[in-house]
Amino acid sequence: MTALNSEDSPVYIKLRATISAAILRGDFRAGDQLPSVRALAAEHGANPLTVAKAYQSFQDDGYVEVRRGVGMFVLAGAAEKLRIAERDHFMQTSWPRIRDHITLLGLDASDLLERERA
Repeated sequence: MTALNSEDSPVYIKLRATISAAILRGDFRAGDQLPSVRALAAEHGANPLTVAKAYQSFQDDGYVEVRRGVGMFVLAGAAEKLRIAERDHFMQTSWPRIRDHITLLGLDASDLLERERA
């Protein structure tokens, strides 16, 4: 699983994060076809093999299915499964670093939440 926004990640992880975010936002829903490997590669200036690797990881994780000769389609329940996986990754990987940084800077979490609401 990957964090949605990690700048130092390999290109295929960044592409995966882009598609993950689109699925989580509802841009791609269950049954929707994802862009072709070539189309996504052209859109992001990436190598088609890199896009194929990102798509393969979605297939391996059970979020999409390949219909031979047709394309890649989002499976039912993919958004919720993806949301759970991303939450778990955030809590295990990102949150401890964020929490430690908040503590290091002497910030108060409740003040940060209030600032966000303002």
